[in-house]
Amino acid sequence: MQAAHVRATAIPSFTDALRAVESLLLRGGQRTARRNAWTSVLEDRRRAKDRIEAQRVLDQFATAAQH
Repeated sequence: MQAAHVRATAIPSFTDALRAVESLLLRGGQRTARRNAWTSVLEDRRRAKDRIEAQRVLDQFATAAQH
């Protein structure tokens, strides 16, 4: 008896599904603009996180200098 051939298909990720819907709804230029905007948001968040970390380090040095 031979085993039946099973064809494995990858289940698309949530991101893949969103991109598929996006490609149906948005034209190329709009899609690019949205991705650029999201990249900017992520970069702003990274810079804010870096700024907070730098302020924390400066505050630690200021506290250490007072003692």
